[in-house]
Amino acid sequence: MSSQIAGVLQLTVLIAALGLAYRPLGDYMAKVYSSEKHYTPEKWIYKAIGANPAAEMRWPAYLRAVLAFSAVSVLFLYLMQRVQGSLPGSLGFSSIDPDQAFNTAASFVANTNWQSYYGEQAMGHVVQTGGLAVQNFVSAAVGMAVAVALVRGFARSRSGELGNFWADLVRGTVRILLPISVIGAIVLVACGAIQNFSGIHQVGQFMGGTQEWNGGAVASQEAIKELGTNGGGYFNANSAHPFENPNPLSNLFEIFLILLIPFALTRTFGRMVGSLKQGYAILGTMAVIWVGFVALMMWTEFAHRGPAFEIAGGAMEGKETRFGIAGSSLFAVSTTLTSTGAVNSFHSSYTGFGGGITMLGMQLGEIAPGGVGSGLYGMLIMAIIAVFIAGLMVGRTPEYLGRKIGTRQIKFAACYILVTPALVLGFTAVAMALPTPADSMTNTGAHGFSEILYAYTSGANNNGSAFAGLNADTQWFNTTIGIAMLLGRFLPMVFVLALAGSLAEQKPVPETAGTLRTDKPLYVGLLVGTILIITGLTYFPALALGPLAEGLAS
Repeated sequence: MSSQIAGVLQLTVLIAALGLAYRPLGDYMAKVYSSEKHYTPEKWIYKAIGANPAAEMRWPAYLRAVLAFSAVSVLFLYLMQRVQGSLPGSLGFSSIDPDQAFNTAASFVANTNWQSYYGEQAMGHVVQTGGLAVQNFVSAAVGMAVAVALVRGFARSRSGELGNFWADLVRGTVRILLPISVIGAIVLVACGAIQNFSGIHQVGQFMGGTQEWNGGAVASQEAIKELGTNGGGYFNANSAHPFENPNPLSNLFEIFLILLIPFALTRTFGRMVGSLKQGYAILGTMAVIWVGFVALMMWTEFAHRGPAFEIAGGAMEGKETRFGIAGSSLFAVSTTLTSTGAVNSFHSSYTGFGGGITMLGMQLGEIAPGGVGSGLYGMLIMAIIAVFIAGLMVGRTPEYLGRKIGTRQIKFAACYILVTPALVLGFTAVAMALPTPADSMTNTGAHGFSEILYAYTSGANNNGSAFAGLNADTQWFNTTIGIAMLLGRFLPMVFVLALAGSLAEQKPVPETAGTLRTDKPLYVGLLVGTILIITGLTYFPALALGPLAEGLAS
């Protein structure tokens, strides 16, 4: 069987598995966020934090809860790293430096999981499981809560109330993320991933020196890392490490976990707004972009250019032989079109165009299908922009799901889509202009520029993957990427929740003969075009200096 056919079969199996899970999981999540019942363990949590889960919140209160919880999380994780040397189970590792601790705390709370350190050489068991793994759960639950709040903005009217953040946070963690992660961890252990709390031990000699490995609760962290679209690995090699991702079966299962909730949330959206067709339209948009990117990446990496490529069967540099080009390409596209950031191959070693595809996936806003929660609300923002553009073309006041899209709503949407590009391009420009940051680049020319552009694209979009080759463990990059991650995560949430509040205050507008049907293939095409055009106009000059220049020169 050829590698190309194997790739098509993997893609087919993955789509079939996602299709089987789509309806039951989507409906289940809609019930979770619509239920008025509180389970006993949830009541204990509410009592411990002093929250009233039945109290409805308007958008300012919902936003304050999101920011307060996230600020406390950053502080807690920062302090845990700073005192690691005094904690039991630290494996003898010292406390983390202030700039690195800030970067890591911001990274995991912002659902980015950018890592400028060697996980197996820096973080002990307590920080890994009690700090990083916990944030993998709750940061994902925060994104889902904000997405559900926006959905309620469309579903409710004349109230301005968006639900209760604490109830959404707890339910998302306890009823959705935790049970699926338990099952996922069991499957990964069965596939060969490790799960223990062993210390550091020697495994043999390596190039004249002693090679040492430490164990850890890897399978459990791997499960929520993928399911919550987090991406931070227990080991520096991330999902290319055999302890995290042992074989092609575990590789395909991890991709399934990455895409599972983001795609299923479109069913949840359709169920909660009372129109499954609207959910199918959003699903169709996400699927078209995702399949298109997978096909383009496989074509780019399989293209034979020269004897070395022909012998290897494609661009095998930087890829694990146990996954091959197909498994690596499918993983790379899925992690960069979501906010996962996990890697099972070396993105810097992809072809010029292949590296550009991973970068472009993040620059789209990671909305196809996007991160857990963030993908849905990002796509709904783009849906509002597309409706607005269509309204301008025909001279009608735009409407979406029975809500008028007026000046106030379009301002919130415009601010949302401008925040991340401003962070990416602004920080990249400053880094290239200053003499010191450029010293961290391993390469020069177009590829060197791509290293820095990728780093800030990954940070500001809360992805977390690295182009590699860039020494990001410096005060400059730890600080600026940390700031980009926090602003890139929470500033857009401000506009999402403000938009949700404005929609929930409106009176529903009845559908007329002139209303744009947003559940038809024509609208899906309009939405796909809007996303690609906006992204192209924003990032094309920067891409032309990096991956496009490298790809055309090869």
